[in-house]
Amino acid sequence: MALECGIVGLPNVGKSTLFNALTSSENAAAANYPFCTIDPNVGVVEVPDARLGQIAGIVKPERVIPTSMSFVDIAGLVKGASKGEGLGNQFLGHIKSCDAVAHVVRCFEDGDVIHVDGSVDPVRDVEVIETELMLADLSTVEKRMERNAKLAKSDKKAAAVQETLNKIKTTLEAGNVVRSLELSPEEKEAVRDLHLITQKPMIFVANLDEASAGTGSEEKNAYYQKLKAYAEKQKAQVIPVCAKVESELVALEPAERTEFLKDLGIQEAGLNKVIRAAYKTLGLATYFTAGVKEVRAWTIHEGWSAPQAAGVIHSDFERGFICAETFHYNDLIKCGNEAKVKEAGLMRTEGKTYTVKDGDVLHFRFNV
Repeated sequence: MALECGIVGLPNVGKSTLFNALTSSENAAAANYPFCTIDPNVGVVEVPDARLGQIAGIVKPERVIPTSMSFVDIAGLVKGASKGEGLGNQFLGHIKSCDAVAHVVRCFEDGDVIHVDGSVDPVRDVEVIETELMLADLSTVEKRMERNAKLAKSDKKAAAVQETLNKIKTTLEAGNVVRSLELSPEEKEAVRDLHLITQKPMIFVANLDEASAGTGSEEKNAYYQKLKAYAEKQKAQVIPVCAKVESELVALEPAERTEFLKDLGIQEAGLNKVIRAAYKTLGLATYFTAGVKEVRAWTIHEGWSAPQAAGVIHSDFERGFICAETFHYNDLIKCGNEAKVKEAGLMRTEGKTYTVKDGDVLHFRFNV
């Protein structure tokens, strides 16, 4: 599954530094002036999952393949972007193609790093970006309403679409994002092709200074606390990271990385938290296939059926699905190997209606 999370924020908040660290690359320019990033940079990252290594340790395959997702570094937006300020419309178009949004917010003071508005205020910065995203969505909705108006007078389906569009328009005009609106499955389907930006799942990434990087230290950062309070009202998650520290971490060997984190009092790299949060925000789950040739993690949407999950491997698997031999990762760890899972009666044969669970280990039977 090709899934993308767009990284957005004001200029000079650490987006490109975070992207470089996420993708362990130097592809995204990181310089101290607005619009340093012009074209979106795309990087594929592994989704950290300790279960994969534990399964591989039992099966001892020839190769191990983690699941992955893409992050897109989108150039900094400024006030007026929805009307073309900066390089506005170009960047907003890049966000539309993403599945989720990670909003990087500056939560540190540094006189050497220019702030586009002259001072640090995380809530103000978030509201600048969200206002531009809402204005962009409002423009999209109004254009569709204009095109749909004539047909809505004589066509019931078009009239229902117009009603949904009007509901969204009212929400945006009130200063609320589309994801705050409870839409029925039918209403969501009616506007799916609009790719509304504020309807996409969002996480906030608080970019902290080095003094706030240790586990628990972020709570002493007043900017972080302010952003956290704002996010809670939006029912959104905030992931604290120090992009500068994270960029230093990726240059180290694994053993040195562990020691460096320990010295800083950090339990886990912030990047892992960002990746997992984006993965979870998208409503994704992981299942595994395990054999001597390969142990592999696969990405699916939560709630998918066994045939749908099989289709991620190959469309023939879904088309000719017969059944899935299934057991859970927890049972494998508890029993020690697949043979003992079978002996314990914990391996099942599931049919087309089975809903795959996160952590399932599956072997598909199919015929085409």
